[in-house]
Amino acid sequence: MKLPPFEYACPTTVNEAVALLASHQGEAKALAGGQSLMPMMAFRVAQPTLLVDLRKLSDLRGIRIGADGVRLGALVRWRDILDDKRLETAHPLLKAAISHVAHYQIRNRGTVGGSIAHADPAAEMPGICQTCDAVISVMGKAGARQIKAKDFFQGALTTALESDEIITEIHLPAWPATRRYDFQEFARRRGDFAMSGIALYYDIEGGKAANAHIGVIGVGDHARRLGKAEAVVNGNAVNEALAVKAGEAASAEVEPQDDIHASAAYRRSLTGTLVERALLAAMAR
Repeated sequence: MKLPPFEYACPTTVNEAVALLASHQGEAKALAGGQSLMPMMAFRVAQPTLLVDLRKLSDLRGIRIGADGVRLGALVRWRDILDDKRLETAHPLLKAAISHVAHYQIRNRGTVGGSIAHADPAAEMPGICQTCDAVISVMGKAGARQIKAKDFFQGALTTALESDEIITEIHLPAWPATRRYDFQEFARRRGDFAMSGIALYYDIEGGKAANAHIGVIGVGDHARRLGKAEAVVNGNAVNEALAVKAGEAASAEVEPQDDIHASAAYRRSLTGTLVERALLAAMAR
C-alpha cells in the first residue's frame, strides 16, 4: 500500500529535530528504523504530516558500558546489541530478549528508541525496560528529562512521551556477575509477536533468591512487572516446587483479554508455564 502524503526533514542535531516536532503541534513523527511507523502509515493507522528522520543524529548511536550499567543510544539497532560481545556479561538478559525480536531484516533496521516509543504490548524491549528498572532519557522543547520505565509505559501504543520529545538514551542499571536470569516467549511462528513472554532475574543471598524481578509482555495493554509472583520467589530457594508456585501466582496476576489469536484463559495459563520454565532455566545457569 502507498503511504499517505507527508513532508520530510532530516535534521543534523537533536535540538533541530525537537524544533521540527514542536512546529507541527502533534502532527509530526520522529522516524528511526521505521519498522513500526511505516506499516502503521501504510495502513493509515498513523498519518503524520511531517516525518523527522533521525538518522543523522550520531549522538544517539552507541552502546556505553560503565560501572553504573549499560547506556543504549536511542538509535542503537537490534543487530548492534546482538553483535556486541561485551553485553554477554554486561547485560545477558538484554541479549537473550533481543534474539527473539522479529526477523533478520527487522533486527538490522529496528532501533531500541523506536520500539520503546511505539510501546507495543508484546514487544521485547519495553519488557526489558520494565523488568530491569530502566530509565529513559528524552529531550523536548521544555528541555531534557528522565522517566522511569514504570511511569513511561501507560497503555497500548501509549507512553509518557510528549509530541515534541524524542528519546535520546536508555539506561539499564549495573548487572551483577552472579545474577540468575532467563527470557522465555511463545509465538505461533518464530518472529511473530509473543502471545506471552517473560523476562526475569534474581540474585542469590544465603542460598535463597532475592531482588526477584519478573516482567511480562503480550498479556495486557503494556509490559509490566508481576509483583505477586516476585514475592513468591523472594526469600526462598529456587527449585521445581517454587517454580510451580510462582507460575501459579503469575497466572492469577495477569489480566489478558480474548482476541483472535488466543483466549484469555490460554494466555493466563501460558504465562504461568513460561514463568515456571524461566525460573528453572535461570536456576540452571
